Amino acid sequence: MSSTALRSGAVPVAAHASAGNPTGPSQSGSTRTGSAERWGPLWGARPDDWARSEEQQVPGYEEAIRRVDLQPGQRVLDVGCGTGVFLRLAADRGAVPFGIDASEALLTLARRRVPDADLRVGDMQFLPYGDDAFDLVTAFTSVFFAADPVAALRDAGRVAKPGAPVVIQVWGPPERCEIEAMKVVVRPFLPSPPPDAPTTPPLWRPGVLEEMATKAGLSPRGAFNVSFAYEYPDAQTLGRLLVAPAGIARLVGPDREPSVRAQIVAALAPYRTAQGGYRLHNEFRHLVAAAP
Repeated sequence: MSSTALRSGAVPVAAHASAGNPTGPSQSGSTRTGSAERWGPLWGARPDDWARSEEQQVPGYEEAIRRVDLQPGQRVLDVGCGTGVFLRLAADRGAVPFGIDASEALLTLARRRVPDADLRVGDMQFLPYGDDAFDLVTAFTSVFFAADPVAALRDAGRVAKPGAPVVIQVWGPPERCEIEAMKVVVRPFLPSPPPDAPTTPPLWRPGVLEEMATKAGLSPRGAFNVSFAYEYPDAQTLGRLLVAPAGIARLVGPDREPSVRAQIVAALAPYRTAQGGYRLHNEFRHLVAAAP
């Protein structure tokens, strides 16, 4: 489940642009496909419902901004930008926002939220930007949707300026994520990874993200955890919003959706508040790495 994972069609890329040109083309003259074609239509199936959950991720975004000491005028790329919640925060601090996502439907909402941002449909493994273009690159709960996460991080490092921070966010341990009960319900419906996809251990384990970043040519600088809660006012809203991420409603189909919604609500019953709402605490692990 991610705000973000890049989603939608193959991305044609051309020869390297000049350094520091964020609008320049990317790596080669071929057309490539990573994970975008698979995930784009799914994440874009119910964009307004997903936006309601993405808006609750602000505490993690704000802590990342604090950690990297974002400054006015810096160019920021959010890889898997979803509906633009993080980019809105960055723009409000005077940064120059860029975002890429594979879902045109999510980007439609992002353009309303951040009208001045440069927002593009694309794949996280083949970023359509020149080398050394950004002062900060972020990937919030998105990199694990890549067909090859190491390749995605390598391209994030390519478009970042030398030494610039690359921030990677993943889910924390299952026992510290109350939304895991929902994931158990929907996991059987999610697409299997491609047969040639690299296998990785759980990304929340200490050292795993660091090793992945190092393989991608990045230099880990520090890790931190952030915990915050998703809140939903009632069971109906909970069920509706939690079949929006990753195209769950589309994957289960209209005949099974009511049953899956009911199973999600039942699984999350322990987190029902006295007022009839739901409060789900979750921990997220972050790694800050430096671009080569």
